[in-house]
Amino acid sequence: MYKNNVKQKETVDTDQTLWGDKPWHTLDAEMKKRYGEKVYRLSLNGGMTCPNRDGKIDYRGCIFCSAGGSGDFAAPVEKSISDQMIEAKARITKKSHCRFFIAYFQAYTNTYAPINVLRQKFYAAIEPADIVALSIATRPDCLSDEVIDLLKELQAIKPVWVELGLQTIHPKSMAYIRSGFDFQCFETAVHRLKAAGIEVIAHLILGLPGESQAMMLESVKKIAEMPIDGIKLHLLHVLKGTDLALAYQQKPFECMTMDVYIDLLIACLERLPKAVVIHRLTGDGPRKLLIAPTWSTDKKRILNTLFKRMRARGIFQGDKVRLKN
Repeated sequence: MYKNNVKQKETVDTDQTLWGDKPWHTLDAEMKKRYGEKVYRLSLNGGMTCPNRDGKIDYRGCIFCSAGGSGDFAAPVEKSISDQMIEAKARITKKSHCRFFIAYFQAYTNTYAPINVLRQKFYAAIEPADIVALSIATRPDCLSDEVIDLLKELQAIKPVWVELGLQTIHPKSMAYIRSGFDFQCFETAVHRLKAAGIEVIAHLILGLPGESQAMMLESVKKIAEMPIDGIKLHLLHVLKGTDLALAYQQKPFECMTMDVYIDLLIACLERLPKAVVIHRLTGDGPRKLLIAPTWSTDKKRILNTLFKRMRARGIFQGDKVRLKN
């Protein structure tokens, strides 16, 4: 019943000439290589919570996390997974003739629930024939053996991606943002997932208070040494209703300008292997919640400027991977 009817293309060389017109390895180009056309994400809400919110670790959540649990664009939790997907597809197909989709569990910690609940929700998500992959955002400390076994079970049916929110490798920064886990926990989770045949996507935040650009690049270089398949680079957003917003209002800290951020992105991309798929290069904070930096709402301008700057300088993703830097 859940058989994937979409024939996935065989893996091809990751040379930049296969990335389309971008000097980095975009998710769009990767999906076109695998499935022959554009693939869209369906942001789903599994109704999960988080050990950083229910008291197991803390009640406050990560310092930057909004009330939506980083899933501000996900569907209403009151609706079933099937209904959420139907509505999300309808919105997308109004603008595009898309045939294939990724079921993306985005809000909160999506492996933090009883295994029978996870099984029911994930199987509902992969049932439609036009779903080509299942993407699950979670924490590295919420991957029990039975969760890993479930992911392997699902992976035998359709590709499974796990998105792990690391944000930074620096202990002081991790304590400041209240991660509730350490880098070793993340590292262990990556290797366990890879051993199970699961694709891993790491999340990093650029611009955390107290971090220099050198520290941010250290995080990128450390991630580049690991067997990850993809990465999301997020610009730090100060959102209303978060403890980060309270800290910003009490003692404003400097946020990066767009020019500084774009040059930092270029430095990050140079240090990431060509095989690593770039899933995101900036954030998508809701305009109604965003306090700073306000320029981040113009995503198109950011990406266009990045593209032009890399082209003008003749820079491609992975250019510095083999150099000692």
